[in-house]
Amino acid sequence: MNLFDLKSLCARLRPGPGKTNLPLLEENNRLCRALDQTRPLEDYVYTVLDTELTGLSARREEIVSIGAVRVRGLAIVPGESFSVLVRPSIPLPKTSTLIHRITPEAIAQAPPLAEVLPELIEFCKGTLIVGHHVGLDMSFLNRACRKNHGQPLANPCLDTMRMAMLWREKRTPSHYEQFNLSISYVLTDLAHEFDLPRFTAHEALGDALQTAYLFIYLAKKIAGNRPLTLRELFRAGQSWRWYM
Repeated sequence: MNLFDLKSLCARLRPGPGKTNLPLLEENNRLCRALDQTRPLEDYVYTVLDTELTGLSARREEIVSIGAVRVRGLAIVPGESFSVLVRPSIPLPKTSTLIHRITPEAIAQAPPLAEVLPELIEFCKGTLIVGHHVGLDMSFLNRACRKNHGQPLANPCLDTMRMAMLWREKRTPSHYEQFNLSISYVLTDLAHEFDLPRFTAHEALGDALQTAYLFIYLAKKIAGNRPLTLRELFRAGQSWRWYM
């Protein structure tokens, strides 16, 4: 799925004819459906988020933590962040704890995702959502939104992994680069490659901050010396020829 494709993404996430039981979600989706794609990237408000999971299966696994930061004017907004531990309904595997260092004891008294969703939706309301491989995060969040409130989030998403691919092609437009096995799109590797500030990996708020710095860097690099509109970025993503 190419997450630069805002139109098709919105079509997949657009609420159906049923009513949601959460007015806040309906308001968010109304704002997102009315999004104007013709403004420069710096004009938008972004929510850069990350989730930590019990595992990687969107069908079986669950969220154990969420971190998010606000980007406005292509700058991180100090003090505007969201961070919460979530108690899943399934046991937390030991392998999961080894990755994100969240223990069963740490989440024993945490709220379930159903209680967290309204606060998260309020934080994301009317914004574009940015993430690294954001489709995975959104699959979990939208499954929960559908289950608890009847509709998914309609926020358009931008994937920093796709943006990194686009920027690499713009810098070195060689067909053979796609066969270069030394290229990595892992978040920490990209942060090192672009000499960005480093944060604790596999910690939701730390990864959200890392992704925010990466997003701002890539947005400015891709734009170059002229204003770049959201629609232009969307079209650049459409024309990009390497898909994973």
